[in-house]
Order: sequence, then C-alpha cells, then structure tokens
Amino acid sequence: MEDEVDRLVAAWRRERPDLDVEPLEVLSRVSRLARHLDRARRLAFSEVGLEPWEFDVLTALRRAGAPYQLSPGALLTQTLVTSGTMTNRIDRLAKKELVERLPDPSDRRGVLVRLTAKGRDKADESLAGLLTQERAILAELSRQQRQELAGLLRKLTGPFDNVPG
Repeated sequence: MEDEVDRLVAAWRRERPDLDVEPLEVLSRVSRLARHLDRARRLAFSEVGLEPWEFDVLTALRRAGAPYQLSPGALLTQTLVTSGTMTNRIDRLAKKELVERLPDPSDRRGVLVRLTAKGRDKADESLAGLLTQERAILAELSRQQRQELAGLLRKLTGPFDNVPG
C-alpha cells in the first residue's frame, strides 16, 4: 500500500539521486502522524472545553495523586514551559476554578497548585476522550505491533528526553 511519503521519497530519489533520502521514509511519517495526533488531541479536548495546554497542566496535577497538588516548579518540569508562561496558565485555570493556589506548608514564601474537584473531573473526562481518539489512530496495529513500535520510538526519543537540564 503506497502512501504520500512513498510518493514524496520517490520524487526526491528521481530529482536528487545523489542524496540518501531514507530518513524521510521514517521521519516524514512521524511528522505526519504528529499532525494527525495533534488534530485528534484538539478534538478530544474541545469536546470537554479544554485547550491542549490546559490538559497538560490538569493531567500533571491528576497524575501526582491525592491531594493532586504540585509546586509551580514541578509543573514547569513536567510541561516544559517558562515560569512566566506557567504563572499565566495557573492564573487562567484558577479563574476557571479548575485549580487553586495554596500556601506551601514547607516554604512560607512558596505556593502549591491543587486540582479542584471540577478540574479533576475535566482531567478525567479529557483523558478518556483522548484515549478513544488514540485507540482509533492505532486500530490498524496488533498489540504486538504497538508494543514493538513503542519500543522503537522509546529508543529514538530517549536521547532527547534524557538530556540533563
């Protein structure tokens, strides 16, 4: 079964036979898949009235376990945004009553961000919708193929994810 990447690679091989375009066979498909996944994520989140960044923050807090709270610094680490961006996001989520700020009992100057009951419901509902979308994307693969693909992608992304700092 030929796909768009096969046609793209064939065209480059015809036009630039001097170049090894083999990386395109994998990474162009990864790029196209990322775009499809982004659309599926946005659809799943919009169904519960969330933006992707809201999902990221709410689910970071949800994964923390009861009492579903983290410091802003821990949220920065998990969501890979700047402190100014995170402050803005927390403000916006607090205004929607999805999170609340609490004093940090271990640091008088610090705060903790806690998921509200409404925020936990949104996190759970949006995760369920996302998983439905993602299962549909992976439907053509067997369990074994999904596990093999996950292992290969882990090997590929590991060096990027494990860079200090």
